[in-house]
Amino acid sequence: MCTYATLNTDLAASAKGPDSAWFKVTHGTVYFDHPVHNMAAEHTLNIDFTDPTAGPAHRVAVELTPSSARALVASIEAALASAPAELTV
Repeated sequence: MCTYATLNTDLAASAKGPDSAWFKVTHGTVYFDHPVHNMAAEHTLNIDFTDPTAGPAHRVAVELTPSSARALVASIEAALASAPAELTV
C-alpha cells in the first residue's frame, strides 16, 4: 500500500553527481513508496536531494529498505552526537 506521504525540507548541502562534479543541494524530498531500482523490498524510503533551480540533472536519489533507512538515521544521530556541541549548531 502506498502512503503518498511526502515530506520536503530545505537543505544547505552539496552532492556529487554522476559526472563526478559537486553541486549545491537546496531541497530534500522524503517519501515511502515502491522502489524504481531497489528490488530488495516491496517498499522503500526514497530520498531525493536536489537544487530545483539547476534542473533535473542536479539530483541524487536513494532508495533505502526500511531497515537500511533506520540504520542510516541511527548512524547520522551517532555521528552528530560524537562531535562537540558547538560544531553541530
